[in-house]
Amino acid sequence: MLPKLDPLLHSQLRLQIVTLLAQVESADFNYLLEQTKASRGNISVQLNKLKDADYVQVTKSFGKSYPVTTCQLTEQGREAFAKYVDDMMAYLGPSKN
Repeated sequence: MLPKLDPLLHSQLRLQIVTLLAQVESADFNYLLEQTKASRGNISVQLNKLKDADYVQVTKSFGKSYPVTTCQLTEQGREAFAKYVDDMMAYLGPSKN
């Protein structure tokens, strides 16, 4: 039987965000904006959902003269992402190489 996929990570934009954050220690909001090509509002909503699930930590600070939002994957988020990848591999089946 195939595993149930994490519905939080099965959303395209949330999966993009988590995948990007899994590759770096942290990323600012503008980096996520540039990489995903999503709107500010949509990224903000999806980050809040990931934050509420304790998958992402969001830190707000103040730069030179503007606010800075920095995001990083939590340990729980890393574990959920690794499980999601493993579960997707079960759907894809064994490699035929």
